[in-house]
Amino acid sequence: MRRVAFALAAAGALAGAAPAWALFDDEEARRRIAELRTQSNERFDTQSRAQLELVNQIEQLKGEVARLRGQVETLNHELETAKKRQQDFYIDLDERLRKTESQAAAAPPAGGAAEAAASTPPSAPAKADPAEEARRYEAALNQFKAGKYKESATAFEAFVRDYPESELAPSAQYWVGNSLYGQRECRKAIEAQKIVTSRWGTHPKAADALLNIASCQQELGEAKAARQTLEQVLAKYPGSPAAATAAQRLKKK
Repeated sequence: MRRVAFALAAAGALAGAAPAWALFDDEEARRRIAELRTQSNERFDTQSRAQLELVNQIEQLKGEVARLRGQVETLNHELETAKKRQQDFYIDLDERLRKTESQAAAAPPAGGAAEAAASTPPSAPAKADPAEEARRYEAALNQFKAGKYKESATAFEAFVRDYPESELAPSAQYWVGNSLYGQRECRKAIEAQKIVTSRWGTHPKAADALLNIASCQQELGEAKAARQTLEQVLAKYPGSPAAATAAQRLKKK
């Protein structure tokens, strides 16, 4: 009987302790769940802030790229405009120079027409047709004006070959170099302009040819050679428009 009573008492004690043990586990579980929820929320907030910062950085980069693209487009436009102005200037200068040369060639010598006729060798060969020369030169120049640089280079080369003694030959050779430069053939353009400076060194186009050689050298990354060429323009052709341009370029270097 004592054993039965002891067993019953023990069972009752265990039954009374069970609810307290179970309650302790529930509170611990709630606490752990609350901690996990807090940690999860903190991680979520951190990730959200990081994503927001990343989005802001992307938007800033997009704005910077758009700004730089606009600057590049503006600079390209300004460069093309400057090239067009320079091209128009040289074409206008060429036309005025040819008019001056034509007037000088048409003027009679100081001793009068009779004296000029007497001094002309009787066996001198007949000159080429000036009208045909002018027509071919104008046709080649019009192709250059239209931006057909390959065609203008071919036409001017043919002109120099067919009329090597023409008064327009130095200008034609000069435009050969410009046409090659228009095709971004800088090496060939330099060689073409060197023909002007070596064969017609006293011609007004020689100074412009040297100036264009400097431009080609600069574009090829030969800054030292370009500077030396600009200094050569100043030394050989002082007072010329090309010398004034060379001086301005040297100030910027």
